[in-house]
Amino acid sequence: MSFEHSLTRLEQIAAALDREDLPLEEALKLFEEGITRLREANAALADAEGKVRTLLEQAEGVLEVKE
Repeated sequence: MSFEHSLTRLEQIAAALDREDLPLEEALKLFEEGITRLREANAALADAEGKVRTLLEQAEGVLEVKE
């Protein structure tokens, strides 16, 4: 799943969990899915950061993290 899709799904899950009439069983399932989507998004961000670091290192010969 792409980062963007994970983020969109996380927003949907957060909105659903804010509902007061959500049954506990459904809330737990959504929470579990949210944790999975959060891990996927974090992994995608870490992967992108690693690629950026590699590209900067290759381009300049010295690793320099630019803000």
